[in-house]
Amino acid sequence: MKRIVFTVTNDLSYDQRMQRICTSLAIAGYDVLLVGRKLKNSIILKQEAFKQKRLQCFFTKRLWFYTEYNLRLFFYLLFIKMDLICAIDLDTILPCYFASELRKKKRVYDAHELFTEMKEVITRPPVKKIWMQIERFAVPKFKYGYTVSYSIAEEFKKRYDVAYEVIRNVPIEKKPVTPKASKQNNKVILYQGAVNEARGLENLISAMQSADAVLHIYGDGNVYEKIKKMIAEKNLQYRVLLKGKVAPEELPAITQQAYIGINLVEPVGLNQIYSLANKFFDYMHAHVPQVTMNFPEYKYINDDFEVAVLINTIEEKEIIIALNLLLNDAVVYNKLKHNCTIASEVLNWRNEEKKLIEFYSKVLAD
Repeated sequence: MKRIVFTVTNDLSYDQRMQRICTSLAIAGYDVLLVGRKLKNSIILKQEAFKQKRLQCFFTKRLWFYTEYNLRLFFYLLFIKMDLICAIDLDTILPCYFASELRKKKRVYDAHELFTEMKEVITRPPVKKIWMQIERFAVPKFKYGYTVSYSIAEEFKKRYDVAYEVIRNVPIEKKPVTPKASKQNNKVILYQGAVNEARGLENLISAMQSADAVLHIYGDGNVYEKIKKMIAEKNLQYRVLLKGKVAPEELPAITQQAYIGINLVEPVGLNQIYSLANKFFDYMHAHVPQVTMNFPEYKYINDDFEVAVLINTIEEKEIIIALNLLLNDAVVYNKLKHNCTIASEVLNWRNEEKKLIEFYSKVLAD
């Protein structure tokens, strides 16, 4: 049985994409190991169809953490059984490259992001310079790879002449449970995901002053406390509720209770503009119309299925117009809701995992 090792920098508990990928490959007959890191507040790992390993680090922030984790990961990879190693994003690519070279093993790059174009990278020139050097050095050495959107794949082709596959971050197909009817003034607008900068949350909260609904925010991140303070300052405690982080398996039931889904991204950096967030598909599969960005990948899908109201900016006025359209126009709302049903029958993990399994079969046979 061939062993595939995946490497990430998170603690494994909430990584839905990696859980799907690893489960599909394990069921397909591969011995799969997912390696991440252990945090002070990490919850106990659930038993999965694949193996899991957390590396413990002394440092937890930025340069010191990346340096320590990459060294620990490199030495760990030198001595474990594997036939193929897959680096998830740029922050684990170096140990995967050097370990695969020394051990003469096949390697794959799985880019969940266009890492060097993330806002937290491009807004810090010295940091961007380091990551660009790593990208230029390592990515051309990974002949095999895949990413989450056609726009990112095209960018890698343009930069490094690598032909990467596209395996979208779509959910497992499930039939939504019909939620109980809600009162008109209890319609829930849902934001799920990282509560980080560049997600338009500040403008979304301000927009809630002009929307006849409540906003539920599920997640945690680097602007959580700022958002909490803003809610209090605007006296929106009863209209905007911070629900915190929840386990991935709890989200589908929560999402199905929503009336509108929110997927806002500040257009700063190519990674943002080329993004295709998993929440976009989560809302679709819950048959929940959404407000999302008029970025290339969302537009491609919306042109085919029309499941969302697309907006060009995250300005408060534009958010208000989009929200009130869905809240007040039943014809538009029901049309998008119906289209979600059709789209979810096509854009689901049952179809996407076929590409994943075929990809690894070809790489291991090459």
